[in-house]
This record gives sequence, C-alpha cells and structure tokens, in this order.
Amino acid sequence: AATRPPNIVIFLADDLGWGDLGVQGHPVIKTPNLDAFAKQGARLTQCYAASAVCSPSRSAILTGRTPYRNGVFTWIPEGRDVHLRTSELALPRLLRERGYATCHVGKWHLNSHFNQPTQPQPGDHGYDWWLATQNNAGPSHENPSNFVRNGQPLGRLEGYAAPLVVDEAVAWLKSKRDPAKPFFLAVWTHEPHYPIKSDPKFKALYPNLTDDVQREHHANVTQLDHAFGLLMKSLDEQKLTDSTFVFFTSDNGPWLSYGEHGGSAGPFREGKGTSFEGGIRVPCVMQWPGHIPKGRTNDTPLMTIDVLPTVARLAGAALPTRKIDGRDVWPIVRGDR
Repeated sequence: AATRPPNIVIFLADDLGWGDLGVQGHPVIKTPNLDAFAKQGARLTQCYAASAVCSPSRSAILTGRTPYRNGVFTWIPEGRDVHLRTSELALPRLLRERGYATCHVGKWHLNSHFNQPTQPQPGDHGYDWWLATQNNAGPSHENPSNFVRNGQPLGRLEGYAAPLVVDEAVAWLKSKRDPAKPFFLAVWTHEPHYPIKSDPKFKALYPNLTDDVQREHHANVTQLDHAFGLLMKSLDEQKLTDSTFVFFTSDNGPWLSYGEHGGSAGPFREGKGTSFEGGIRVPCVMQWPGHIPKGRTNDTPLMTIDVLPTVARLAGAALPTRKIDGRDVWPIVRGDR
C-alpha cells in the first residue's frame, strides 16, 4: 500500500468559462462545492486549453500532444472520417498498462462514428468501463436519450446529465472496478454546453434574475457543481480522498456567441471558438491531500497537454515513445517553484 500510486480523476466541464465559478470571482453563480475544493487544493489561474473548441481540446488532454500532432484538428461532426487514432497512446491505455482500472463517463466527442465498429470507441483507447455520448446530451441535459454504456444504447434516462454521469461514476467506484488496483476515472460532463436544461431546484436559487437565458445558464453551472460535489462526497465516504489526485478544468472558454449570456470569460476577451484569451484560458483546480498544499494560487502558465506527462509521473508510468508536447508540471502544482 505504501508504494501504490494514487488514483486519478480528471473532471472536465464543457464550455465552462474562466469566470463562471464563485472562486474565480463570479458575483452571482453559486458553486459551493468547487469553491470548497479550491480551498483544499491548488488553483492554477493561468491554465490554457489546447484548443478553443471541444474535440481537439479533449484529444490533447488524453495524448499530451497538440491537436495538430495528434490529428484531431477541430470539433468532430457525426458521420465524418475524423477520430482519435489508436496509434496515439492515450492516457487510459497508458495507465491500464501500469495496472490501473479505467473508466470514462460523460461526453466523448473523439470520433464521428459513435458506437460503430468503423472507428475506435472509448474501450479501444483503454477504458475498461464507459458510459458516453458522441457529443451533446440529447435532446438536452434533461432526460437524455443518447447515452451508451459499453456499447449498449440505454434509451431515455430520467434526470439531468451531470448528476446522471456522476451517478454512473459512483456506481463504478463502488461495485464495478477492481479495488485491488488504483483507478483512473474521467468524468466529462455536458454542462454548461448549449442547448442546456437545468433542474428547477437549481433555477430556484436565482429568483432575482429576470433573464430566463441567464437563469438557465447559471443554474446549469450550479447543476455541474452539485454533480462535482456528489463525486467528492463519494470519494470521502469510500475513504478514497487521501489517495486520489483530482484535476478539474474545462475544455475551452464560454460559448458567448450563443445568446447574450453563455457564460463569463472573466476579464478576458471573447470566448469559445476564438484564439483570444477568453477562448482558451480555463479554470483549473487540483487536489491531493497531503501532497498539494491547501489554498495555493499559482499564476505560472500551463496547458492541458501537460496533464498526461504529469499524471504519468504520479502513476510511475513510462511516457509514450512518440513526441510529447506537454511537460510535467507537478513541481508547479506542488509549489516547489
């Protein structure tokens, strides 16, 4: 047990802006769980996504390579020939080779032939267990009907996307994984990507907002925060918190071009789909009790291509032999520099 590597959780929001969290300075949006999480870990204030849109940002997280090197150049529509190639040694496969149990829940968006034999699926990239959609939860976050579990379509689900995704993650942690192994868990929510739908109980937290679009969006971020809190509570209940490195970020900036209230990039210019600061600068918080000092804030620049080499170091896994663009940023996270 003394030499067992840490469990790894990567929690990825969809279109969450740099300024969309309370801990990032938003004056209205309620994110109590992520705010508390930041106080217990390190907040990296100058973190950049590898792309201003979703698919290439995700491919970079899993490969440690820029989108132009790993072959996923832009977002992937359905029915095209683009996908993340299995020639890329993705993080789940790297960690599974190190002895990790692996699971993906939530948005995938790394192929266009989703759940078809013509292109690689999450399991082909190293996931033992997966629950996913190709792109957005459809028809919206409410009662989605397009989730697939390990190749089997599930039909209409009752509830809202982020809590449903986290429920699957918690079930896997409790009863589906091999407890003798460390685990790698990717939780990639759909919130707050449009078209959004929020639980009325979260909309009720914003009674003073007269703009329905703004209320729906803010409630959607709170819905995401609630789901994050459920996951952290489960880690606590299963006594996994102290042995788990948790990394939280977003795939890109807020979708400001969709209506007037598609989130906040804070003080930065523009949002999703642009190469301005607001399109690629994203919130980033990490926690591993006893290893990351509490309440740290660091403005050293880093990028999501740094996830793979940093996690590989923590797991004691060898890096892929192909060119890696990211760097190990553990000394920055730890506070050594």
